[in-house]
Amino acid sequence: MPTFKIHHITSYEYDRPVTESHNEIRIFPYACEEQEILEHDLQITGNPSMLNYTDYWGNRIGQFNLNQAHSELVIESKLVVRTKVPVDRTLVYNTGFEQLQQEISQSLHLLELTKPELIQRQEAIQEIVRQIYQPWKSVAATVQDCSQFIYQYFQYIKGITDIETTVDQIIEHRSGVCQDFAHVMLQVLRTLKIPSRYVSGYICPNKNGLRGEGATHAWVESWIPNYGWSGIDPTNNIWVSNTHVKLAVGRNFSDCSPVKGTFKGPAHQNLYVYVSVGYEDGHRFEERNQVNTPPGNGNQDFRPTVDQAGRHQQ
Repeated sequence: MPTFKIHHITSYEYDRPVTESHNEIRIFPYACEEQEILEHDLQITGNPSMLNYTDYWGNRIGQFNLNQAHSELVIESKLVVRTKVPVDRTLVYNTGFEQLQQEISQSLHLLELTKPELIQRQEAIQEIVRQIYQPWKSVAATVQDCSQFIYQYFQYIKGITDIETTVDQIIEHRSGVCQDFAHVMLQVLRTLKIPSRYVSGYICPNKNGLRGEGATHAWVESWIPNYGWSGIDPTNNIWVSNTHVKLAVGRNFSDCSPVKGTFKGPAHQNLYVYVSVGYEDGHRFEERNQVNTPPGNGNQDFRPTVDQAGRHQQ
């Protein structure tokens, strides 16, 4: 059961003072059996009062206001977490679609997560379904085949998509990063009526060569009958293991945006993101990026569930 120290700083700098900054954050580690929170310290400019609540998906949300004039907003999270994902889940991964349908019929929440988005290129999704679906295979095997297909036929390329990129566009150019692969996989699995949800978090391998190491990351969780939610990472074509730390879940990315809000003032903002992951052997990964943002629309929407800072937009 590895332990990770994760230091994550989101810093907004304004070229002139702004006021009435209203923000919502989802940077608290997700409460689940697969991870144990040993420490979590959160520091915010001005030490504002925080309203905390749990949303529909089980995410812990924090809301705060910074009304006084300020030229900088820094949100700093220091997390120590121990992951406890079961190593061997193969014995419960042989359940089929008949049992899945029985479990879905007893849960409106699961039923909601079987409904794909309305997109123009649904026929391309149906073609993927035709290539991966075999009625005699288990639900877990079908989920694995979907991950394998995306890993094999979609190119991992940074910088060619952003948070506004649609599934239609991803299907068209067959490339992107973790967020894009997760959204395509959700569309395929929901077309197959497999309840699935988007997950944001971190991937923390120690020099294992996985895509997204030490950075914010995104993957998928699917409902496996007689087991429950199980994560799979199509960016690396692996079932989620003790290297993944979960922050939030939802129907798609918009339900998991770690920081978003508004402010008053005609200022241009510069956004900086720092993430470091410390391992038990002393190894540490560090990355700091500046994000270009458009001037003065009064919105700040930091979305660090992707592989590079160039995807963090207003």
